[in-house]
Order: sequence, then structure tokens, then C-alpha cells
Amino acid sequence: MHKTDASDQHTIARNKRARFDYHIIETWEAGIVLSGTEVKSLRLGKANLVDSYAIVTKGEIWLLNLHISPYEQGNQFNHEPTRTRKLLLHRKEIIRLIGAVERQGLTLLPLDLHFKSGIAKVTLALGKGKKLHDKREDQKRKDDERDMARVRTR
Repeated sequence: MHKTDASDQHTIARNKRARFDYHIIETWEAGIVLSGTEVKSLRLGKANLVDSYAIVTKGEIWLLNLHISPYEQGNQFNHEPTRTRKLLLHRKEIIRLIGAVERQGLTLLPLDLHFKSGIAKVTLALGKGKKLHDKREDQKRKDDERDMARVRTR
């Protein structure tokens, strides 16, 4: 697991559904291979992680369905909004992810997309899908915490 310095990090997009739909087991910070117009569009905050997920193919990690809007001044050099993008991780991390995904049936999903020291990074999580009753329990716990916070502030 990698620790990040909050002052050096600028978040572009978050996947709020990921924590609601999955039990997060472990997280990694991965680099992401982008074209020039994609980086410019990300700097404007034009990204959406809602339906995105990662897969392992031939020893590489690929991010699918990450939507980065086309850059308005991009003309013919613009990118395809939902193209498959390669993620950059160390070989040992990739081998560990392959084992978890293939043997344990876990899912790789992006939690957030951010700039760290000017470089685009994605926080990748290993998650296990929640059942409906788990989601209800989490919602009830959050509602109870919110009610207790309201009572304390009065």
C-alpha cells in the first residue's frame, strides 16, 4: 500500500459507487498511459469513473470504460473518450493482482483519478462485491452516524 501526501495531490474524479457496491480489500496507486489531449482534458476535470473497471491481460493491467471527454481545442488530434488505457504498476504488484483476480474471483476497480506531482495517477482497488443485505447494513450504519452527529451538534 502506498501513502500519499494530501497537499501534493489534486483529485480529478471519484468513483463513489465503488465503495457502496464493493468491500475494498487493498488499494494501489498506478500510473496511467495517456495521450496529450487526454491530459489536457483531465486538467480541466473532464473525467468520469462510474462504469470503469480494470482487467488483467497477458501480464498487463488495462483500464476499461474510463470516460475522458474530448479536449475542445484538440481538432484531429483528439482521443476516443472511452478507449482502453494501460496502467503502470511494478511487476510484483501485477503478479499479486493476477493471483487475486484469477484465483479469488475479486474485481479490480478504480476509486479515484488524481494528479500527483503533475502526473496522472489512478487509485486501483481490489474489491469483492457486496450483497444487498450488506448494502442495507452500510446505509443503516451511515444514517445512524449522521443522526448521532446531529444530536451532538445541538
